Parts: sequence; C-alpha cells; structure tokens
Amino acid sequence: MLIAALSLGCALATAPHAQAQDIVVPATPAIITPPPGNSVFLLGRATGTQGYVCLPTSPGAATASWTVKGARPEATLFQTVYGQDVQIITHFLSPDTNPNKAAPKPLAFGNATWQSSFDTSKVWAAVLNGNSIPAGSDPSSCPNAGAIACLLLESIGSEPGPTGGTILSQTTFVQRLNTQGGSAPEEGCSTSADVGNQVLAPYKADYFFYRKGK
Repeated sequence: MLIAALSLGCALATAPHAQAQDIVVPATPAIITPPPGNSVFLLGRATGTQGYVCLPTSPGAATASWTVKGARPEATLFQTVYGQDVQIITHFLSPDTNPNKAAPKPLAFGNATWQSSFDTSKVWAAVLNGNSIPAGSDPSSCPNAGAIACLLLESIGSEPGPTGGTILSQTTFVQRLNTQGGSAPEEGCSTSADVGNQVLAPYKADYFFYRKGK
C-alpha cells in the first residue's frame, strides 16, 4: 500500500498530464460541462457524508424541513493503484484564504475545499451559476435518482502546498458526477418538535478535476 501511494504521489507531482490519459469522463449536459480550454487531469472516487439539520420552514413556523448543514459534504477521495485504494484527496469545508476573481463577495464562512493527500495543495470551489442537475436526470453522468445533485463547481481560490506542490492549486473546475445517496431522509423533520435534529447521510460520487490546457 505504501509503495502504491508513493508511486501515485510521484506520478501526480512529476507527470500530472499522464494521469489524464486514463480518465474517461462521461458525456455531460452543457450546464455541468466545463468551458472549452479546460482538460481533466485527475479523478477521485469519493466516500463521505452530507450533513443536514432540521430547521423551521420560516421563523416561528410549526413545520420544519431538512437543511444542508455547512453547505457541503465531507469525504475522502480515492484512486485505485495496483489493485489498492489509495487516498489522494480530502474534501471538507474551510475558509477560502486565497480567493480569486471568481470568488463571490462576501465569501461564505466556509467553502468547499479539496486538499491533496500528497503535497497538501488545495482548491476551493463553488457552484456559481446554478450549474447542477438532479440525480437521475442524465443516464450517462448522473443516473441514480434520489441521490444528491450532480454539479459543476468553479475554482474560487487555490493554494500551493508548503513546499510548493501544485497538484490541486491549478484546478479550474470540479465536476461531481455519478452520485449515490447523500439525500436528506424522508422522516425525522416535519414539525417544530423535530427542530435541532441532525443527520449525516452517506454518499458516494466521482470528482473530476480540470485545469487550463488542450
């Protein structure tokens, strides 16, 4: 496992374009397809959770509904190397400390973050123009009805690792495809008595990372 991880880390750090040759991106609707001039360079298969909290539907309301907690999932992304699943990225929520021109103003208290497990470079990204499709609406890229949505996220900031690593810091777009699970439960949040209930819904997805290039 250690040898596999080191081999993958060296490949990502020294020849990232070589990884793209093995990545097959499913055809996607235009709304979740990166614009021309961006090419995929990395695929991570995620396992994680989407958090929800039960809140009133309006101030003082007797009814309640599930609301995404923290606005984004938390997950670990893997790649299979020599038959072994190797962790390559951690996905979590954190403040965007190096926003770019695409970053919304003001920034949210925390933004979706992907951090390399090899050189700790990171990218922050967000859905900026409603670039999402419901799960089950596209048989090629988002076939599983009832799961969380499939998305196109644009980089709103990035940061190299402490020793100058750039595995993720050149990311321009991130696609979340082939989602499974992660939706809010149907029960446990309907009345004011349920307010405050929390749940972590397990999910899986494929994350495709893009950067400028042919």
